[in-house]
Amino acid sequence: MAADVPGGATTGLTRAPRLMPVLAKGVLTGFGKHPRPDAALPRTRLVLPAVRIGLGRAATYARVCGYDATEPLPVTYPHILGFPLAARLMSARDFPLPMLGLVHTGIEITQYAPLHPTDTLELTVFAGTLRPHRRGTEVVMTTEARRGGALVWHDRSTYLARHRTAGGSGPRGDGAPDSPASPDSPRAPGPSSSGRDLPVRARWRLPADLGRRHAAVSGDYNPIHLHALTARPLGFPRAIAHGMWTFARCAAEAVLPGTATLRISAEFRSPVLLPATVAYAYETTRNGGTFQLRGAPEGQARVHLEGRVETDV
Repeated sequence: MAADVPGGATTGLTRAPRLMPVLAKGVLTGFGKHPRPDAALPRTRLVLPAVRIGLGRAATYARVCGYDATEPLPVTYPHILGFPLAARLMSARDFPLPMLGLVHTGIEITQYAPLHPTDTLELTVFAGTLRPHRRGTEVVMTTEARRGGALVWHDRSTYLARHRTAGGSGPRGDGAPDSPASPDSPRAPGPSSSGRDLPVRARWRLPADLGRRHAAVSGDYNPIHLHALTARPLGFPRAIAHGMWTFARCAAEAVLPGTATLRISAEFRSPVLLPATVAYAYETTRNGGTFQLRGAPEGQARVHLEGRVETDV
């Protein structure tokens, strides 16, 4: 898959930015911004040249997200490593969209070779493009991971800034109330875009403290994920699961152990209020499968996430 490659300067970092201060900065720099799809994007590429993961960190993340093992590395984990860099770009004054209220609408990850907890990776993050959405403007943020100079992993994530618009194109789904301190929350409730439900393979009981557990392994201590008392002022009756947790948990089921190359993508459609019982649904296709995360019981189901995995990349 070809990457959106911007021109402009490359900024090398010696360590990853601290996520929460960066997100707090994004709240302040967002005041006065007026998003539009024809705005100029900063052309800066942030590069973190030597990221060491470690067996302990990988094992803790894998356990929280439902992976049976850390070898190979969970396909979603490099996104966690790269998100502080993406947040730094999005919190900059010259970034055209305000971080306040950004909604993570979709993600597509391509893995070109297996990754391992003992790897040393070079991470590169940049803003690829702006595009119109029927409810505002979306930005595509790209993260690349290289090992020994070779591209081994690639992530394109879309984030929506909601504003009045006369029209536009983009994926289905409404914008949901979001936190002032993180763009990692799913969209508002909606039915399956395919118009049908996939066969249920498992049901998971999600505890009330799931958001706190995922925050400990991701660094995202967004108050909407932590407790009902901190989520209510931000528009949610209870804490909600991280969108990236729902994606990672589905990936842990959808990707067969030992799969060397793959592409996995998802659209975030509805927040999961904690605690909850959810249904994981999956259907095999010619070169992979499609999956959904739905509410349970199925008679009252709303689709929280739907995606697909392909293995012939």
